[in-house]
Amino acid sequence: MPPEPVTAVPPRAVRPALVTQAWREVAFLHWALDPAVAAPLLPPGTRPDLWGDHTFVGLVALRMERTALVGSPPVPWLGTFGQVNVRLYSVDDEGRRGVTFLSLDADRLPPAVAARYAAGLPYVWSRVRVQRSGDRCGYRVDRHRGTARTRIDLRLGPPRDPGPLELFVTARWGLHQRVLGRTVYAAVVHPPWTLREADLLDCDAGLLADAGLPVSGPPVSVLFSPGVDDVRIGPPARRSG
Repeated sequence: MPPEPVTAVPPRAVRPALVTQAWREVAFLHWALDPAVAAPLLPPGTRPDLWGDHTFVGLVALRMERTALVGSPPVPWLGTFGQVNVRLYSVDDEGRRGVTFLSLDADRLPPAVAARYAAGLPYVWSRVRVQRSGDRCGYRVDRHRGTARTRIDLRLGPPRDPGPLELFVTARWGLHQRVLGRTVYAAVVHPPWTLREADLLDCDAGLLADAGLPVSGPPVSVLFSPGVDDVRIGPPARRSG
């Protein structure tokens, strides 16, 4: 089945939501990637989602706030933390577009452990810092085990209306993940992104190298968003492979 259209708003509802959150101070860095490199890293039943004849790897840094589970109140302290993820862009046999995470570095140990063992997501407990001052925003990741680290420094620019490429890499309304030997899809909904241009002042993308991704040179796209509220992540949907 061909991929569903890329849309600025989610194509499906999430009812009920397993997790609700707010995502703040979001940096989107993207590099072009050969689909032949991405394909073996994706779950069975999915394939690289293509922009022209290539796909992308994303390095996305943010601060999560007000995390709540299954309609419960937000979790104090533990529910607010920095996170940096390395992700690929996937589409399944039913045409559902999404992301596949290769790693998620989080600053809180209990949420990282819970998501890793309950949901099968590749969380890693790391020291993650998100700092914004005026038109500057910085992100730091240092893993507690191993030597992988990442540093991102941005100078924020003017608002940017998303074009086709910006929508392709940011308007992602689900994730594909391998759980208990099956590939599942979980829908994600939130308001449309408000995007800004950003200049990349400094970047050490060590997490990409740690994931075995052969990227070099500057990213092809650098964007920033102040964030979105009312993020809702749904339960795993029908198996896609």
